Amino acid sequence: MGRQLNSNASKERFGLAVAQMGPVDLADDRRRVVARLIEMMREAAARGARMVVFPELALTTFFPRYWMEDQAEVDARFFEAEMPGPDTRVLFELAAQLKVGFYLGYGELTPDGHRYNSSILVDENARIVARYRKIHLPGHSDHKPDAPFQHLEKKYFEVGNDGFGVADMLGTRIGQCLCNDRRWPETYRVMSLQSARLVVLGYNTPSWNIHWSEPPHLRMFHHLLSLQANAYQNGLWVAAAAKCGSEDGFHMIGGSAIVAPTGEIVAQAQGEQDEVIFANCDLGLGETFLEHVFNFAKHRRPEHYRLIVERTGAGAPLTPSDLSTQEKK
Repeated sequence: MGRQLNSNASKERFGLAVAQMGPVDLADDRRRVVARLIEMMREAAARGARMVVFPELALTTFFPRYWMEDQAEVDARFFEAEMPGPDTRVLFELAAQLKVGFYLGYGELTPDGHRYNSSILVDENARIVARYRKIHLPGHSDHKPDAPFQHLEKKYFEVGNDGFGVADMLGTRIGQCLCNDRRWPETYRVMSLQSARLVVLGYNTPSWNIHWSEPPHLRMFHHLLSLQANAYQNGLWVAAAAKCGSEDGFHMIGGSAIVAPTGEIVAQAQGEQDEVIFANCDLGLGETFLEHVFNFAKHRRPEHYRLIVERTGAGAPLTPSDLSTQEKK
């Protein structure tokens, strides 16, 4: 399958909006949160957006920061048993009315009792085109009472089982991921190899690292570095939406951004509240880099990359004979 969808790719313009959210506190109910999403969707449509990107776990506070033992209560307060559901249906109805697609992150509870940190792509007719379940779950599953807060994604969610898919939507090809996925280069390369032109993602990133004393400014630096490097190395537009600010006294970074295939930030949120940023993206821009710099078909050598999928953790260096065997596999 070729990368180019049509002969006018270099002239395509795609109105893309990212809807950053300020804090969603424990006391906020779904309807109040969805009302905020609706307001930002209206603003995005008024600015010419064909698609709006909402954050990870957009409907609730970032609940993995809390140790909770009553799973039934957790399910009722923080997970969605259906999508759209009673409180989110109005968002889908507005999308169909405005003819705007969107990406939304939420806690998914499946009919057979599985729980995932999930996101969906919804087209301009309010049809769910694709679902993604977060693969790179950070944090821990045990209670750390001495930590300033918990990061319990490994307790509340299972590792995603859908892979990194790419969907045809709104006349282009879109991939999706969530938060910690954005730090892993494999995430973007797998989607670029499926001819994605745009990768969208939501995140909730705490300003403080509970595992070691990391200077807070590095949180934003590494966030943007990950977006910019991977956009450039894969010929992608990347759109990242934060939920940020001080949620129940726990601060999270903002920095929602739209990054071009050049690696340049073309739009970035300025504050830590609800804010819509917009870019009129040239979807053909990545083709230049994928033809002249990162031409996968011409230059990639997967026979030399086997360790990437054969090893999880680092091990001993390979001997020359091992390397020769790797090449022949």
